[in-house]
Amino acid sequence: MEENVKTKFCKFCGAKIPEDAVMCTACGRQVEELKQSAAPQVIVNNTNSNVNTNVNGLVGRKLCNKWVAFFLCLFLGFVGGHKFYEGRAGMGILYILTGGLFGIGVLIDLIAILLKPNPYAV
Repeated sequence: MEENVKTKFCKFCGAKIPEDAVMCTACGRQVEELKQSAAPQVIVNNTNSNVNTNVNGLVGRKLCNKWVAFFLCLFLGFVGGHKFYEGRAGMGILYILTGGLFGIGVLIDLIAILLKPNPYAV
């Protein structure tokens, strides 16, 4: 028992489809152009309240003060004081055992710390 539904034929496959169909139910092709209504009214209420709290884009990393690290390196560099401050305990132990990499490591670290921004991320 078929209801009294108005139908039409698909212009591609000839199948009987509902009159208001835009796509053929048999072959899947588009049989009618989409009806264009008036342009939709778009209301945009954007307010940007984002506050960037990243420091140099380094999220989740420890921030160290340049001057604290510099003075630790200057006075306790031979025992790795600045390396322990940065959270690098392995390097700190190496500095203890080798006297700050025989003094050369301390000198290089002093120069490197001076060239870093304040605060710097480790």
